[in-house]
Amino acid sequence: MVTPLSSDRPVAPQARPGPPEGTARDRRRRPAGGTLPSVSVVIPARDAEATIAASLDSVLSQDYAGAVEVIVADGSETAAMSEMIRRRYPGVRLVPNPDGTIVPGINAALRVAAGEVIVRCDAHSFLPPGYVRRAIETLEKTGAANVGGRQVPVGRTWFERSAALAMSTPLGAGDARHRIGGADGPVDSAYLGVFRRDVLDAVGGYDPVMISADDCEFNWRLREHGATIWFDSGLEATYRPRATFAALARQYFNYGRWRRVMLQRHPAAVRSRHLAAPSLLAGLAAAVFLGWTGAPPVVSAALPSLYVSAVVVGSLAVGIRRREFAALLLPLVLATMHVTWGAGFFCPPRSPRRGTARTTARTPGGLRGELRDMAANLNILVGRQQERDMRQTADRPSAGPPSDKGPATMSTAS
Repeated sequence: MVTPLSSDRPVAPQARPGPPEGTARDRRRRPAGGTLPSVSVVIPARDAEATIAASLDSVLSQDYAGAVEVIVADGSETAAMSEMIRRRYPGVRLVPNPDGTIVPGINAALRVAAGEVIVRCDAHSFLPPGYVRRAIETLEKTGAANVGGRQVPVGRTWFERSAALAMSTPLGAGDARHRIGGADGPVDSAYLGVFRRDVLDAVGGYDPVMISADDCEFNWRLREHGATIWFDSGLEATYRPRATFAALARQYFNYGRWRRVMLQRHPAAVRSRHLAAPSLLAGLAAAVFLGWTGAPPVVSAALPSLYVSAVVVGSLAVGIRRREFAALLLPLVLATMHVTWGAGFFCPPRSPRRGTARTTARTPGGLRGELRDMAANLNILVGRQQERDMRQTADRPSAGPPSDKGPATMSTAS
């Protein structure tokens, strides 16, 4: 059982500018035999009464010997979750998160957190025994600023199990080490994360603009300041996938659109896996256009046929290797993830922070609302192109002597 932190501890300081003290060069290591660092576990949650009990049970059963506090940032639209937590977990601190999205929830919890080490947990995630202890040991051993492990998706229904398969194979996760596993060592980002509070404050904490891809953006800023993000292959946290096609599509659409925002801010963070889904979607759109213009089927159907074959054969191989009948749904699940992630990448938010969770995270109309947003973005792009074409036509001289500067060349400048 965890040892609670004193409730009368002072509120943790706000984010401070300046270089992080947790870089590899000037890490302040705890002396051998010293007291264990205090820990704050922060859990942003919204209407998660169906899953957060298991998350809290996993946190409260940790064997860490130091002081621990647990803070839930409640962004719910109903009182069901908060009432359940107050009734079953009186030692857990609840803080309001009026915005309702993840990052403002994390920041709300951090404002009252007193721990020297912050452990992030989500309402769909469950920490195995020894997770906190091992993560802090790895922090001390490696001198890293942030430590994370592998996300292990586990589903209960057929659909959730199929989504879990997709999220833990290269077909659905690319080469992301926190999804498919790999050797211990430095990485670009970490799942959830266990990090030193002083380093978090020094780089300004989580960016409240980011509705998704917030952990990647935060970890990239840590790395830009010379800090190390460490992957520990022995550190695992269980995750429960979304339960329906619509929920999964909405999740991956937001992944794609906010990854676009993150990469626009930090172009050096681009990896090949980030471009796979957008490239696929662009290729499929080109195939549809070629078919519509009357191109031979051998040309227009080449990419769709290759994609379908790869997904079906890959899904069959995964199902046989893992002996999982839920792999029968895997082709549809993978296609949903690929297409919606790519669509989101092409449809970033019109402004980095358009509204709160009440208007952005759950667009009215659910997936239909997201598709309406996507169509609106495409209409804007088409309209802008038409305006440029009209201006070029108006500016073009109707007649004149032939130019002596040679043939015209196409410009790529916009």
